[in-house]
Amino acid sequence: MSSRRSRAQSAAAGSSRISDDQIIELVSKLHQLLPEINRSNGRRTNKASANKVLQETCNYIKNLHKEVDNLSDRLSQLLSTVDADSPEAAIIRTLI
Repeated sequence: MSSRRSRAQSAAAGSSRISDDQIIELVSKLHQLLPEINRSNGRRTNKASANKVLQETCNYIKNLHKEVDNLSDRLSQLLSTVDADSPEAAIIRTLI
Protein backbone atom coordinates (compact mmCIF):
# COMPACT_ATOMS: atom_id res chain seq x y z
CA MET A 1 0.00 0.00 0.00
CA SER A 2 1.37 3.42 -0.85
CA SER A 3 2.25 5.84 1.92
CA ARG A 4 -0.22 8.36 0.51
CA ARG A 5 -3.05 5.86 0.70
CA SER A 6 -2.15 4.84 4.25
CA ARG A 7 -2.00 8.51 5.30
CA ALA A 8 -5.39 9.12 3.71
CA GLN A 9 -6.89 6.11 5.46
CA SER A 10 -5.49 7.08 8.84
CA ALA A 11 -6.66 10.67 8.32
CA ALA A 12 -10.11 9.41 7.34
CA ALA A 13 -10.27 7.55 10.64
CA GLY A 14 -10.16 10.88 12.49
CA SER A 15 -13.33 12.94 12.66
CA SER A 16 -11.57 16.18 11.71
CA ARG A 17 -10.45 15.14 8.23
CA ILE A 18 -10.75 17.92 5.70
CA SER A 19 -11.61 16.97 2.15
CA ASP A 20 -9.69 18.03 -0.94
CA ASP A 21 -12.75 20.02 -2.03
CA GLN A 22 -12.76 21.91 1.26
CA ILE A 23 -9.06 22.71 0.88
CA ILE A 24 -9.64 23.96 -2.67
CA GLU A 25 -12.53 26.12 -1.45
CA LEU A 26 -10.47 27.59 1.41
CA VAL A 27 -7.51 28.34 -0.87
CA SER A 28 -9.92 30.00 -3.29
CA LYS A 29 -11.29 32.19 -0.49
CA LEU A 30 -7.76 33.18 0.54
CA HIS A 31 -6.98 33.96 -3.09
CA GLN A 32 -9.91 36.37 -3.21
CA LEU A 33 -8.77 38.15 -0.05
CA LEU A 34 -5.21 38.85 -1.11
CA PRO A 35 -4.83 42.25 -2.77
CA GLU A 36 -1.63 41.60 -4.72
CA ILE A 37 -2.34 38.12 -5.98
CA ASN A 38 -5.76 39.19 -7.30
CA ARG A 39 -4.24 41.46 -9.91
CA SER A 40 -2.40 40.39 -12.99
CA ASN A 41 -1.58 43.13 -15.47
CA GLY A 42 -4.27 45.35 -13.98
CA ARG A 43 -7.05 42.75 -14.05
CA ARG A 44 -8.32 40.10 -11.69
CA THR A 45 -7.20 36.57 -12.26
CA ASN A 46 -8.43 33.32 -10.76
CA LYS A 47 -5.35 31.33 -11.72
CA ALA A 48 -2.81 30.86 -8.97
CA SER A 49 -1.37 27.73 -7.47
CA ALA A 50 -2.33 26.78 -3.93
CA ASN A 51 1.35 27.05 -3.04
CA LYS A 52 1.52 30.64 -4.28
CA VAL A 53 -1.71 31.57 -2.52
CA LEU A 54 -0.45 30.16 0.79
CA GLN A 55 2.96 31.84 0.43
CA GLU A 56 1.34 35.17 -0.40
CA THR A 57 -1.07 34.78 2.52
CA CYS A 58 1.84 34.26 4.91
CA ASN A 59 3.69 37.25 3.48
CA TYR A 60 0.59 39.42 3.69
CA ILE A 61 -0.03 38.48 7.33
CA LYS A 62 3.62 39.18 8.21
CA ASN A 63 3.34 42.59 6.57
CA LEU A 64 0.13 43.33 8.45
CA HIS A 65 1.86 42.44 11.74
CA LYS A 66 4.71 44.82 10.88
CA GLU A 67 2.23 47.56 10.04
CA VAL A 68 0.38 47.08 13.34
CA ASP A 69 3.68 47.21 15.24
CA ASN A 70 4.72 50.39 13.42
CA LEU A 71 1.38 52.05 14.09
CA SER A 72 1.53 51.04 17.75
CA ASP A 73 5.01 52.54 18.03
CA ARG A 74 3.82 55.76 16.41
CA LEU A 75 0.84 55.94 18.76
CA SER A 76 3.12 55.37 21.75
CA GLN A 77 5.38 58.18 20.60
CA LEU A 78 2.38 60.44 20.12
CA LEU A 79 1.09 59.55 23.56
CA SER A 80 4.39 60.61 25.10
CA THR A 81 3.99 64.09 23.58
CA VAL A 82 0.48 64.86 24.86
CA ASP A 83 -0.79 65.61 28.36
CA ALA A 84 -1.52 62.26 30.06
CA ASP A 85 -4.90 63.51 31.35
CA SER A 86 -6.10 64.97 28.06
CA PRO A 87 -8.97 63.51 26.03
CA GLU A 88 -6.51 62.90 23.19
CA ALA A 89 -4.34 60.73 25.46
CA ALA A 90 -7.37 58.67 26.46
CA ILE A 91 -8.23 58.06 22.81
CA ILE A 92 -4.65 57.07 22.00
CA ARG A 93 -4.54 54.66 24.96
CA THR A 94 -7.66 52.89 23.67
CA LEU A 95 -5.98 52.42 20.28
CA ILE A 96 -2.80 50.88 21.66
